[in-house]
Amino acid sequence: MDVLVEARRLGRRFGKVIALREVSLTISSAEVVGLLGDNGAGKSTLIKILSGVLRPSEGMLLWEGREARFESPRDALDRGIATVHQHLAVQPLLSVARNFILGREPERGWGPFRRLDMRRARAITEAEMARMGIDLRDPAQPLGTMSGGERQCLAIARALYFGARLLILDEPTSALGVKQAALVLRFIRQAREEGVGVVLVTHNVHHAHAVADRYIILERGRLRGTFQRAEVGTGELLDLMAGASTLEAELAGRARSDST
Repeated sequence: MDVLVEARRLGRRFGKVIALREVSLTISSAEVVGLLGDNGAGKSTLIKILSGVLRPSEGMLLWEGREARFESPRDALDRGIATVHQHLAVQPLLSVARNFILGREPERGWGPFRRLDMRRARAITEAEMARMGIDLRDPAQPLGTMSGGERQCLAIARALYFGARLLILDEPTSALGVKQAALVLRFIRQAREEGVGVVLVTHNVHHAHAVADRYIILERGRLRGTFQRAEVGTGELLDLMAGASTLEAELAGRARSDST
C-alpha cells in the first residue's frame, strides 16, 4: 500500500478555541480507516482540512509524499480527494443520470452547437452502478425514487468514476436501515479492493468494525491512538470513543448528587 496522506502535528484554532492539536496520522491506498470519536472530538475539523475546506493553523499535510496546501475543496478534488457528506449534495427532482454527471456533464457537438450528451450520461451511470453491483431500473428515473442507501452508493460510485483516490465518507450509514447500511458497507469494501483509500467517519462501531482495517481515535481534538482491527473489539472501541472512565466518573458524580 502506498501512503496517500500524511498529517504531521496538525492543529486548528478558531480564535481561542483549539479544535485540533498535534494530530499526526497516515492514510494509505487500498485500506479503510475508521475515524472515530465522540462529538467534539475533532473529526469534522480533521476531514475539513483533508478535503480543503479548512487550512491547518499548525503542522503540515502531505499528499503522496509532498507538502500539500489545498486552496479549496476543488483543489483537493483535483488531487483525487473526494468527500461524500452525510447530507448529500444531490437534486432529488433531477434524474439519476443527471445527478451522476452533475458538474462534469459530457457534451457533444462543437462551439456554439455543443449540448449535453444525455445518451452517454445514461450509459455511464448505468454501467458504473452495475459495476458496483446495483441493477439500476432506469437512469432517467428521478433520484428521489431511490432509497437512502442507493443514493449513498451513487455518490460513492460517482466519486470513484471521476478519479477519487482517497474517499472520505462522513456518517454514510447514520440514517439508514440495516439492509441499506449493508449495501453501503459493501460499496466501501469494493472501493478498497479497487485500490482506493477510504476514511469512514462514523459513530457506529459495528459498521466500522465490519469494514475498517485500522481505527484512528480522536478525543477532544487530540489523537488518542491508532489501532489495527485485530487489536480491539467493538466494546473496546466504544470505551475508547466515549471515554469509559469519563462516563463512570460522571455517573458516580450524578449518583452522589442524587443521594444528597
